[in-house]
Amino acid sequence: MTDTDDRIRQLLDRAPVLDGHNDIAWALRNQVAYDLDRRDIAVLQPDLHTDIPRLRSGGVGAQFFSVFVPGTLDPGAAVIATLEQIDCVQRIIERYPAAFAVASTAAEVRAVIRSGRIAALMGAEGGHSIGGSIGVLRVLRSLGVGYMTLTHNQNVGWADAATDVPDCGGLSDLGREIVAEMNRINMLVDLSHVAVSTMHAALDVSRAPVIFSHSSCRALTDHVRDVPDEVLARLATNGGVQMITFVPAFVNQACADHDRAEDEFRDSLGIADHPVHGASAPDPEATAALDAWRAEHPAPRATLADVADHVEHARERAGVLHIGLGGDYDGTGDLPDGLGDVSRYPALLAELADRGWSDNDLAALTSGNILRVMEAAEHTATTP
Repeated sequence: MTDTDDRIRQLLDRAPVLDGHNDIAWALRNQVAYDLDRRDIAVLQPDLHTDIPRLRSGGVGAQFFSVFVPGTLDPGAAVIATLEQIDCVQRIIERYPAAFAVASTAAEVRAVIRSGRIAALMGAEGGHSIGGSIGVLRVLRSLGVGYMTLTHNQNVGWADAATDVPDCGGLSDLGREIVAEMNRINMLVDLSHVAVSTMHAALDVSRAPVIFSHSSCRALTDHVRDVPDEVLARLATNGGVQMITFVPAFVNQACADHDRAEDEFRDSLGIADHPVHGASAPDPEATAALDAWRAEHPAPRATLADVADHVEHARERAGVLHIGLGGDYDGTGDLPDGLGDVSRYPALLAELADRGWSDNDLAALTSGNILRVMEAAEHTATTP
């Protein structure tokens, strides 16, 4: 073990990672239809990015588990599927009580970490999860959902997505009402996936700090899912946190360009990028054509250093108090070299340490900043 490795291990002992976004529940749905016996995460699971041994090795002390469902579902089906995702996370926590405990406040997160367990939180990925109902929003919060991403890849009628045609101009009146209600009930407003107009509209409305649960920096990688510098400047004023994600197309321009070209080819074949669970399989000839295209156009590789560059850029533009980590493990098919699973956070922190980051700055990145945001949101919820 090098001096840097020892330093990072000591850092993680006192300031473990609180990651903003992990899609293991959706992976379990797709792989084993929620049969937890077939994916016992108490032991190494090579078909997943996440299991308990690797969470421990990675210094993860708290995790927002995404309760994602596709934005292409109709409202009733989306609400049902979201509840099934919540049930999956709850069953994971109940199945492994020595490893996980529920937390919904910053104080509870710290208490769970002190107990030697991993604090389990939840985030709903997309406003379609509430079916347009503020009542359902309140129910999700009562079930432990700590943030809601205002959109996923599709507009929701009251908020515009980054990857859809502009609709309501950012937020509609209902959208502004939903953001205000999220502030009132202590649910973090997550701006990953939303259009830039929606980012600005939410920052105009929200009384509490907002988050980007899994986004990187558009100045370094020109991808619509990344955050532009003018929004990062506003994030600092708002008090929020951008949790840098590891998705290759969001952190490496060559990967972004390759994904854009593949998406265009998919569209020409009529193959959905994110098919709805249970949908019929695409035409075999189209699938074969896509496989042939991929063989002729091998994907470039993103690296751990690319991710570190995005972390540093966010620090430069928003400030060290406004950055965090949101890996998107089990939510992306590929990952940068050096960050292949949840055990790899120490490698990223070691890279930043070698670039001159202090222990205090690294501790702010791992969990200090998002815990501060949670505390501020709690205070906002109790302040008329």
